[in-house]
Amino acid sequence: MKLVSYKTEDIEHLGVYVNGHIYNLNSCHKLIPDDMKSFLEGGEPLMERAKQINEDILSGAIKPKEEVFYQILAPVPHPTSCRDGYAFRQHVAAARRNRKVDMIAEFDQYPIFYFTNHNAIQGPGEIECMPDHFQKLDFELEVAVVIGKKGRNIKAAEADDYIAGFMIMNDMSARTLQMEEMILNLGPAKGKDFSTVIGPWLVTPDELEQYKVAAKPNHTGNAYNLKMTCRVNGVELSAGNMADMDWTFAEIIERCAYGVDILPGDVIGSGTVGTGCFLELNGTGLLNDPNYKVQWLQPGDDVEMEITGLGSLTNIITKVDTDFSILGLKKS
Repeated sequence: MKLVSYKTEDIEHLGVYVNGHIYNLNSCHKLIPDDMKSFLEGGEPLMERAKQINEDILSGAIKPKEEVFYQILAPVPHPTSCRDGYAFRQHVAAARRNRKVDMIAEFDQYPIFYFTNHNAIQGPGEIECMPDHFQKLDFELEVAVVIGKKGRNIKAAEADDYIAGFMIMNDMSARTLQMEEMILNLGPAKGKDFSTVIGPWLVTPDELEQYKVAAKPNHTGNAYNLKMTCRVNGVELSAGNMADMDWTFAEIIERCAYGVDILPGDVIGSGTVGTGCFLELNGTGLLNDPNYKVQWLQPGDDVEMEITGLGSLTNIITKVDTDFSILGLKKS
C-alpha cells in the first residue's frame, strides 16, 4: 500500500495511491482520519482498515472519483521528530579517503544518528534555498522509515515491527555552512536544517517483501534489494542499493529507542548511499584527476531520486531573492 498526503484548497488530506489515482481514505471509511499524523497514532487497527480499502480498490469494488486539483505533500508532513543515520560504510569510507584520513573504526561498532529539523520537511516540488545555501549546495540520496507505534528500549530483533513504511529521502546539505560548523564539534545545524525532502509516498513493508534479502554478517534486521539512483537535470550521478546498508534500520531503531520513547510519525533516515552526494563524487573525482570539474546544485536544477518499490521523488531548486547572508556575519 502507498499512503500519500496531499492538499486541496489549502486543506491537507490522507489517501492511498493506486494505479495513478489518489483515493481519499476518510471518504472511503469515516473511521479513518484525514491526516497522516492521526492515522499513524491510530496504530494497527487503522492500518488494517486502510489495507482493506486498498484491496477493494484493486479488486474494482471502489471506483476512482472525478479528480480535482491537488498538491502532493511529504507523506508525513508534520513528523514528531526527524533523525538521520550513517548506515552505508561505502559512503563513509569514500568520504574519509577523499579527505586523506583513515576509515574510522567506530563505524563498525555501533550505529549513529543526528536530529535534524522536523519542521523543515518537504515533499515533491520546489525547494527554496537562501544564497548561503548555494555555497556548495548538495543532495543526499537516502531511504527513510516512519515509525508506526510507540516503543522504548526496543531490541533490534523486534524493531522492524515498529516500521509503518519506507520513503525516499533527500537530505539537502549546505556544505560550506556544515563544514564551518563542524569544526566546533557540535554536528551539523544550519548546514542541514533548511530542507529535508521525503516522498513521494509511504510504502508499507508488505509491498517490499519480494525484495527482502539477508542482512550483512553479524547484523540483525530486514534488508532489501532496492536499486537507488539520483539524476540531476536528467544525468544519472548516483547509483547504489539499499542492500548495501551495513547497519539495518532495526539496529538504528534499537539505538534510537534506548532509554527514550520513539513515537508514531518519527522519521529516521538511512544516511547517504555510496556515490549518493556531490561531496563524495567531487572528492573521488579530484582524487583521481586534479583537473576534475566539481559540481554543486544550482538554481533551476532538477533533482530526481528513484528507488525500486518506493517510486520517484523530484524537486526543482530555486533561490530566494535576497542578499541576507549569515556567512557574512562572521566576526573577523
